[in-house]
Amino acid sequence: MSEISVRLPDNSIKKLNEGSTGQDLAKSIGERLFKDSVGLNVNDEYVDLKTELKDGDKVKIITKKDSDSLEFLRHSTAHILAAAVQNLYPQAKIAIGPTIQDGFYYDFYIPGINLSADDLTKIELEMQKLIDSSVDFVRLKVETPDIQINDFLKQGEKFKAELLEKYKNESPTQYGLFDGENTMIWSDLCRGPHIPNSKFIKAFKLLSVSSAYWQADETKESLQRVYGTAWWSKKDLDEYLHKIEEAEKRDHRKLSRQHELFSTHEDAGPGLIFWHPKLSFLRARIEEFWKDLHEFNGYELIYTPHIARRELWDTSGHTEFYEENMFQMKPIDEQEYILKPMNCPFHVLIFNSRRHSYRELPIRYAEMGTVYRFERSGALHGLARVRGFTQDDAHVFCAPVQLVDEVCSIIDLIDQTYSKFDLEYSAELSTRPSERIGDDSIWDMAEDSLKKALDEKQLNYELNEGDGAFYGPKIDFKLKDALGRSWQGATIQVDFNLPNRFDLKYTTHEGTTEKPVMLHRAIFGSLERFTALLIEHYSGAFPFWLCQTQVAMLPIADRHNEYCHKISQTLREFKIRAKVDERAEKVNAKIRDAQLEQVPYMIIIGDKELETEQVSVRERRKGDLGTMSISDLLKKIETEKFSR
Repeated sequence: MSEISVRLPDNSIKKLNEGSTGQDLAKSIGERLFKDSVGLNVNDEYVDLKTELKDGDKVKIITKKDSDSLEFLRHSTAHILAAAVQNLYPQAKIAIGPTIQDGFYYDFYIPGINLSADDLTKIELEMQKLIDSSVDFVRLKVETPDIQINDFLKQGEKFKAELLEKYKNESPTQYGLFDGENTMIWSDLCRGPHIPNSKFIKAFKLLSVSSAYWQADETKESLQRVYGTAWWSKKDLDEYLHKIEEAEKRDHRKLSRQHELFSTHEDAGPGLIFWHPKLSFLRARIEEFWKDLHEFNGYELIYTPHIARRELWDTSGHTEFYEENMFQMKPIDEQEYILKPMNCPFHVLIFNSRRHSYRELPIRYAEMGTVYRFERSGALHGLARVRGFTQDDAHVFCAPVQLVDEVCSIIDLIDQTYSKFDLEYSAELSTRPSERIGDDSIWDMAEDSLKKALDEKQLNYELNEGDGAFYGPKIDFKLKDALGRSWQGATIQVDFNLPNRFDLKYTTHEGTTEKPVMLHRAIFGSLERFTALLIEHYSGAFPFWLCQTQVAMLPIADRHNEYCHKISQTLREFKIRAKVDERAEKVNAKIRDAQLEQVPYMIIIGDKELETEQVSVRERRKGDLGTMSISDLLKKIETEKFSR
């Protein structure tokens, strides 16, 4: 029998019999590896463990210890879910069932049935039956797509038929679940890959049911989407479920209702945020911090309008690429106006309002600019996904030789900002996509500059090849909150498009004119989404400098009110925000309410404190701190006040 050679990750060569699979490879290396193997990466493509290997293949065996093994597990558990639903509800038709972050979902069309959370337990039991029966996942090639499409239509599986029609010229495959007698008991169109057998599924949970539209089109069929998660062990599953429970407690929409932070109103329209006093105060402090930091770092603050004529957006290219997301107004003076979806063209107009010399560069404009974008109502989510939001937008116009230094200074600014909020971050560099503008030489310069800046700042980053914008490469920053969840943070984008469209120029030291390099840059991204992150990150217990009420004065009886006001006035003279709670409530109720409000410090005043001219102090996290003098209290609070 002929032999083949495959290359392993350590560059060693393994010889196998021709026709050998990934399972054969794993078994030839060791029995333990064979038991732990769930799939393969062959020539940088994920495939089933049963895939036949070819001579010269580069092969990595995927085990449960590899993070990407969860894709195999969750994709396969999604198929078990779909099979269970069709067992329980024979009229159910299946749509798609992809993996998502931390889990999977499957979409179903089930006439006459509205699934609820109560149905998930029943579906889980049916899934467990399938898992216990030890079914194999087998990849099958669709040999005659047109015949298969007709079969799907006869079965009422119109969604399968549509998908196969779309991909019938791309060597489509389907996966079948086969029982112990090698009989196929269920199948679906799928590219894979999958685990070999259902016995690999040890820990799963169905989480929720929601509605969805076929192909995300509101004019098409309404489907029912079942979400679930799967892990290699019950311990991992339990930890994840605990994390979900904590996330629900921290949901910024729930905390907003509890603390009266913001609201939306049907009278005004969905996705438009009304900031209540407490959250407005927090926003004002963040904006003050942002302005101080930017002025110190050489940015000039500007303000621009909220609307502009359509011609501006034609020039910038927004109407060509972004029109469906733009709010358009009725013609005014026979001119069409559009609410701005982005601030960039306005900053370009300011730059272009006069000539610039190389001596002036870099020019840095920064603005807290409110923009408006149409988001589908189903996508709106509290502060995190809205239709009107404020970006901490900045644009830098510089010479090519200044690009690395400017990106480095922006990275420093990002680090200074996030450190004030106890936020960890990571970076991703996205390079040229297949469809792009600009010569390769320009892309080379821009990508090399971003890499040099990242290396100079010793910032580790992931490389996302081909994921840049059509107008230039970018660096994205991902924020990690207290629960380890990832949020979209800052971005730095190089732009070749707008300088060309608006014919931007500066005069060089030789007297010629050149186009400047343009950098788009935001650190918060949007104040709305960043504030949602802060609410959930801190679980409503904001840092001292962001709290509207920093100290709650809690008199035990009315006779203690005057002394509370005296202390409150002293605190205010030191720019510490104190509030006296004069309600006719017992002091324990006042403490409870201040704790629920997450006020950093509570000062309890009774007869003893009045006589000794001291204060009894509680801290929201540490509890009772004992009795101290007012001067000691001021020293303690002053330290926290100036730490920002």
